[in-house]
Amino acid sequence: MAASATIIGVAATSSVALAAEATPLPAPQAAPGTLPSAPVEKVIVTYKSRSPEATSNSAARGDAAEKARKTGESLSFERRLAGGAALVDLGDTATKQDVTDVMAAFRADPAVASVEPDIRAYAMAVTPNDTEYAKQWDLFEATGGMNVPGAWDKTSGSGVTVAVIDTGQTNHSDMSGNLVSGYDFISTSTDARDGNGRDANPNDEGDWNATDGECGTGSKASSSSWHGTHVAGTIGATTHNTKGIAGIAYGAKVQHVRVLGKCGGSSSDIADAITWASGGSVPGVPANATPAKVINLSLGGASSTCPSVYQTAINGAVSRGTTVVVAAGNSNANASGFTPANCANVITVASTSREGNRSYYSNFGSIVDVAAPGGETRRATDTPGTVTTPENGILSTLNSGTTTQAAENYKPYQGTSMAAPHIAGLAALMKAAKSTLAPADIESAIKANARPLPGTCTGGCGTGIADATKTVNAVTGTTTPGTGAAFTNATDVTIVDNATVTSSVSVTGRTGNAPAALKVDVDIKHTWRGDLVVDLVAPDGTAYRLKNSSGNDSADNVLATYTVDASTEAANGVWKLRVQDVASGDTGYIDSWGLTF
Repeated sequence: MAASATIIGVAATSSVALAAEATPLPAPQAAPGTLPSAPVEKVIVTYKSRSPEATSNSAARGDAAEKARKTGESLSFERRLAGGAALVDLGDTATKQDVTDVMAAFRADPAVASVEPDIRAYAMAVTPNDTEYAKQWDLFEATGGMNVPGAWDKTSGSGVTVAVIDTGQTNHSDMSGNLVSGYDFISTSTDARDGNGRDANPNDEGDWNATDGECGTGSKASSSSWHGTHVAGTIGATTHNTKGIAGIAYGAKVQHVRVLGKCGGSSSDIADAITWASGGSVPGVPANATPAKVINLSLGGASSTCPSVYQTAINGAVSRGTTVVVAAGNSNANASGFTPANCANVITVASTSREGNRSYYSNFGSIVDVAAPGGETRRATDTPGTVTTPENGILSTLNSGTTTQAAENYKPYQGTSMAAPHIAGLAALMKAAKSTLAPADIESAIKANARPLPGTCTGGCGTGIADATKTVNAVTGTTTPGTGAAFTNATDVTIVDNATVTSSVSVTGRTGNAPAALKVDVDIKHTWRGDLVVDLVAPDGTAYRLKNSSGNDSADNVLATYTVDASTEAANGVWKLRVQDVASGDTGYIDSWGLTF
């Protein structure tokens, strides 16, 4: 079976304009006599060296009490700082005027050398200085972007290799520093266009078709896509180099594994490539010296089931600790009819537009796990093959050659092929931030921390648009402002007829009780959801009903977020999702579920 790259091929009709970025500046400090916008609860007082307060804590404590009497404020000496200054607490109700009055009282004291507010600092993601970064809306825009910059505070993907199983590698200066040795798995020399079969050179020899019908009935003549180079740039383009674009996991290494040549690629070659890339053994091929912990498959073909050759290779990769990310496909159809999107143990990715809608071409359905920006270089009603909105595509590294390689460049593409590497890049960020994460942990966290599409998605786009910052914060135990910690389980649990099953989540590191608005994210795959009764079971055994059975509800799947008042329950402990199948004839499984505190 042949597979083709799931891209809707486009190329911008004009060169990409350069947009300079300002050099990042340090966090602003308060000017003398001014106060920061954040509340000030303490001031730092430095006494002149010969004053008693400079060395005596009791003298500093007495001075704070004296200033309290003068100003009418509640002041207390808290502690001595390493540099010798005294930290004075004003309490958490001090207004800006209160702080101003207190600082004025200290400044008027001849024994005081200086007084300043105890200001707050915040983590700052350094804005890349790459010249095209301003056009990468998919990384940072609030509506359709994936909230990547905040994740860079904690991780760049360093130490992780991402395999791009695709058309191979071109020479591009914005990628060269982030590549490791790959392999060419195209076994037929005609398709490979390099004069031989498999070899250690993953160079992209071009996937052009000279004439209509060359690759089967209905195929069209086309130029080379340099598809693998575009996918690779989204994942790992060199960043902070005053050139081109920024890669999502710019600290990771990219490994090109060539499987797509003339007229696509075969499932036998692709399966071997998956095995090799993840560190498995392939007869006649040297071992991979730098096995990938993430594999990106922006390719696919029509098939109602996942071929066993794919599933075996994927299962092997996952067992070796490699996360496999797959594009959902570009046929505006149910992804269940396309493979490897319909294989198990993969993260299947739909595409969204700059406006946060499902891209008009993107496949959909219950097997989609999550969505990511894939762009729209034209509107659905525009003439196919045209590029009318290049600014809304995904800009990445490319090559200008129409058949064989020529000069490097950058162009916007659209497709689920462009969405998948966003998730592969995020997986690399996560793995670098917490090396113990298993593929199931990575999938579960990405799904649990996605945000609802701000636009529309008919047919199902998984749990929403992936949020890189929220996801990385969740796996590193950092709470994103305005959100809570997430605890998830993505291990499949089979649901059989007339039986009850459970899936557990262990909550640790919380204090006190669960919130009154505990969020329960549920993803259950089932062919007649009306058969199901779903409960959340607290650590003490108390059950909270999430969903009742309904015999006339014949729709597929339970994909929902429930809110539970769990304020009487201790937060820490083992929570369970309990699912009862109360009828015969339809079965399914718990795909994943999670709690957000």
